[in-house]
Amino acid sequence: MNELFDLTGKVALITGGTHGIGMAIGKVLGKAGAKVCVNDLSGDKLDACREEYKKEGIDVFALKFDVTDEADVDRGISEIEKEVGEVDILVNNAGIIKRIPILDMAIEDYKQVIDVDLVAPLIVSKRVAPKMIAKRSGKIINMCSMMSVYGRNSVSAYASAKGGLKLLTANMTCEWAKYNLQINGIGPGYIATAQTAPIREGNHPFNDLVMTRTPAGRWGEPEDVGNAALFLASKASDFVNGHVLYVDGGILANFGYVKGENDID
Repeated sequence: MNELFDLTGKVALITGGTHGIGMAIGKVLGKAGAKVCVNDLSGDKLDACREEYKKEGIDVFALKFDVTDEADVDRGISEIEKEVGEVDILVNNAGIIKRIPILDMAIEDYKQVIDVDLVAPLIVSKRVAPKMIAKRSGKIINMCSMMSVYGRNSVSAYASAKGGLKLLTANMTCEWAKYNLQINGIGPGYIATAQTAPIREGNHPFNDLVMTRTPAGRWGEPEDVGNAALFLASKASDFVNGHVLYVDGGILANFGYVKGENDID
């Protein structure tokens, strides 16, 4: 392991790290030596994730708490501090999306997405940041999105939350960088996970959109996002702050690109 990317002894909390991109991040950080902690609201997901991490040789600390409940976050992180240690690396990964047109969306649904995707990262970060500040060391990674910078049909709440999270990342930097905290975001592109399988398989038209409009010509893998998280969690990013790293195969660089049109061989 290159010393720059060695996380031995570091405690990493990945919210919602029981599956998908969050689990991929947890596995990459764990293989780099971090003590991995994850949370979820589902006991079944927590049990299943322990087995998945174990297959990779990672002894994960998995516990139940609600990222939108300030008291429950305090309880959960207090348990992590007691059993594993103070959090050195926080990945605010837990999130939801509701695909509902604006005129059809109930305000309760809109608020729920904002609570999970925007307010929760603030709650969890506020809980861990004071101890990071006290020891003048800490990494916070907020899971942003391509929709931090552009909109799509039927995802108004999600885009609102992720746009807000991008600017929350900037504001955390403005307040906490002087204490040697690095706060950055990751904006995943279209990633091949179990959740995206239905729109990747069976000649689904969205798969064609991704394959033709992503300059790299493929879906991203969860490990692609995990590797970006390793960079932002490591010494290698000690002077990187307030940045959103888009792991998108280039789709934001040229969203109008269509494979075969104006290609130069």
